[in-house]
Amino acid sequence: MDTSSRTPRRTPTRLRLYAAAGTLIAEQGFSSTTVEEIAARAGVAKGTVYYNFTDKTELFEELLRYGVEQLAAELRQAAEGATVAGAGRVAALERMLRAGLLFADRSPAVVQLYVAEQWRTNRPWQATLHDVRRELLAVFEAVLRDGLAEGEVDQEVDVPLAAANLLGTLLVTALDWRAFQPERPLRDVHSALVRLLRGSVGGHAR
Repeated sequence: MDTSSRTPRRTPTRLRLYAAAGTLIAEQGFSSTTVEEIAARAGVAKGTVYYNFTDKTELFEELLRYGVEQLAAELRQAAEGATVAGAGRVAALERMLRAGLLFADRSPAVVQLYVAEQWRTNRPWQATLHDVRRELLAVFEAVLRDGLAEGEVDQEVDVPLAAANLLGTLLVTALDWRAFQPERPLRDVHSALVRLLRGSVGGHAR
């Protein structure tokens, strides 16, 4: 059943279902989470889930897409803010790392699920994961390429690998912070990431 024509993908009801499904699946896994549990956590009837999504798989796939698109938008906004402020590309990357930490602190389930699903190759949502990964990497790659062109980033930097490195380091560090070092303030975690960033891209920050 195609539900996209009658229900916008980001209605308040869908956002509640995304939040409920994300939390439950992060806690107990996709297979162990039932539609009934998702509906109960969201405070809606079971039929509401099926009105909005064909099945649990579609709900999870749309949750991943929506959550990662939100992260990409916040990373992009951070980079654009640096440009407006007249800061350099390395400063833009620093702002992006902070934005990513803030997102992970606010939406830990999305980050946890995205990272976990990267290593599973037999899921029906692999194409969606590939698409949203490319969207995230594109934000980092664009800033790195501008940094190369402007002499801020070391000319030896491999842009695709550097982007993947920055994204992976950001997300894994955010998860470790949330799970094992929650007492540490965000500024400390961000400072550690900034030091890694400067060591990896080199060049001349301005």
